[in-house]
Amino acid sequence: MDHAKVAGEVVDAVGGVSNISAAAHCATRLRLVIADESKINQQALDDNDDLKGTFAAGGMFQIIVGPGDVDQVYAHMVADHGVREVSKDEAKEEAEAGGNLFSRFIKMIADIFVPILPALIAGGLLMAMHSVLTAEGLFGEKSVVQMYSWLSDYDALINLVSSAAFASLPVLVGFSAAKRFGGNTYLGAAMGAAMVSPSLLSAYSMTDAAAAAKYWAYTDQSSVWNLFGLEVTKVGYQAMVIPTLVVTWIMCLIEKNLHKVLKGTADFLLTPLITLLITGFLAFVVVGPVTRELSNYLTYGINWLYTSLGLFGGLIFGFFYSAIVVTGLHQSFPAIEIPLLPANGGVGDFIFPIASMANVAQGAAALAVFFKTRDAKLKGLAGAGGVSAVFGITEPAIFGVNLRLRWPFFIAMGASAIGSAGVALLNVRGQALGAAGFVGFVSIIPKSIPAYLALEVLVFVLSFGATLGYALTRGKADMAGRSSAPVTAPAGVAGAPTQATAAPAPAGVAGAPAQAAASFSDEAAADLSVTSPLAGTVVPLEQVKDESFAKGMLGPGIGIEPADGLVVAPFDGTVTVAFPTGHAYGIKAASGVQVLIHVGMDTVKLEGKGFTPRVSKGDVVHRGDVLAEVDLDVIRAAGYETITPVVVTNKKKFGAVDPVASGEVRRGDALLQVAPKES
Repeated sequence: MDHAKVAGEVVDAVGGVSNISAAAHCATRLRLVIADESKINQQALDDNDDLKGTFAAGGMFQIIVGPGDVDQVYAHMVADHGVREVSKDEAKEEAEAGGNLFSRFIKMIADIFVPILPALIAGGLLMAMHSVLTAEGLFGEKSVVQMYSWLSDYDALINLVSSAAFASLPVLVGFSAAKRFGGNTYLGAAMGAAMVSPSLLSAYSMTDAAAAAKYWAYTDQSSVWNLFGLEVTKVGYQAMVIPTLVVTWIMCLIEKNLHKVLKGTADFLLTPLITLLITGFLAFVVVGPVTRELSNYLTYGINWLYTSLGLFGGLIFGFFYSAIVVTGLHQSFPAIEIPLLPANGGVGDFIFPIASMANVAQGAAALAVFFKTRDAKLKGLAGAGGVSAVFGITEPAIFGVNLRLRWPFFIAMGASAIGSAGVALLNVRGQALGAAGFVGFVSIIPKSIPAYLALEVLVFVLSFGATLGYALTRGKADMAGRSSAPVTAPAGVAGAPTQATAAPAPAGVAGAPAQAAASFSDEAAADLSVTSPLAGTVVPLEQVKDESFAKGMLGPGIGIEPADGLVVAPFDGTVTVAFPTGHAYGIKAASGVQVLIHVGMDTVKLEGKGFTPRVSKGDVVHRGDVLAEVDLDVIRAAGYETITPVVVTNKKKFGAVDPVASGEVRRGDALLQVAPKES
């Protein structure tokens, strides 16, 4: 590869130096913060034989160059073209700082929710199934369960499983948010579990005085704590997002600062203890009460808005309803819905039909994405999330699809506003709480059902049609799977510091190679086999949770789920890539085969913690020499994958690359067989 030539081609293709706000690189790819992505000549990048692929992630445009080449291309971009050089972390911070405050908040929320989408999608679809089985008047005067009583236990189990993800949402959010904020994911999950402890009154029962009294009588406990001179109510945070996010952010802040102060055994023992202790008190004494007060003010404001402004109140409430769902504050709405129900002497619930308009609008937008996108993963999320949303559960559609692309979310907000204005104009009211979607008509006051269904259809058509129209014009790039502002990076090859100077191998370490001039036998020069650098279980490369590996952008190969942390050389050769963080190694065999070994996914964020490198760049190694010692428990405790891809990065110089191992492998077992290039 002519590194200087490739550097110039990359700079030209991305719109010139002036369009590159900052640049960094990792073990395999360039990470560029682009000022205007519309200036990128994607075709030129795709046609460049020296580049292995591109994608946008985490606010950065990433170009896969390959190990051993990416650092040299990067160096020429900086030296020859004046590209602004920053570290990987600085590039990430700059990318995240791009856009306005609201955009960055939306991006953060989506980063946290995308990993937990499978649980929310399954729960949403199961809730929809439960609603169909229990809705009276849907298939007759009685519900399906009432007509066929033998289904009641099946429905009860479906309802139990469907509500698990939402009732325990703080646990899932705490885990995912801790990873996003750079803290210990298991501490985040533990804090989330505390917020939905069975020792607390469920948030679902907080507005039901009879249910609350029954709960405290059953538990024989006081309903309050007396802490620091304050009376703190013992209420949980089921299905609440904002309190969990704030609590987790505080927890991570405390934990990271303690890591800086405490070292060794004291850090291991005291940091988790002090972190949970301080965070626990702050969560229930400060964050919880403040958030509940915020919820109350929001409820009072919405009630005043609707009753005072009529049609305009409905339009405004409908427009912002989905944004309120993003915050989780919609959980406070039952407090004003229940008194409005006719059974309680009210004139009917206005929030339920407006929520239905918003849910159907978000579902329709997601389904439009499903019909137009060419990205298989996005299509799967959009289809399942869209169906879930029109039945009343919008989180999968909102967080997994619409917020990621942004414009479907805003289009749905507009369609919802129109439908909600109709709700206010026609005085559509609910007589019971239910599934806020198409099947929700069974919860509407009978005389309003025709108007309700007509407005639902109108909202669906408006949202679906407008999203589809946008997709055919300005949204084409996003529909192709390259969002202009992606909110989640593939859990993949983590980067490395800009100055990739490997630490020298410790002297005297058994199995560590010595730096010497390359000297290989004729047999080694003719050997095209790659043996396993790890003991463990073979995993198909397609199952590696990183786009560039799974799609073969970095070359063909195989993955290994390691049984232990000893990493050895897969053949005789020379180390071409060795980062000081110890997470990635590139080796060129005596035969010319080049292999990349990437230990775990996203493990560079550990900054070397748990990794003990035994080689540096330029070292000569022989098959079985130790490359690194890795503490797999440290990787797992931080919430990262340990699956290690082993790929041939210069496949173009050879023939087929075939995996020859399956199941369990030992270090030194045959792993890949590389064929010579046919003349």
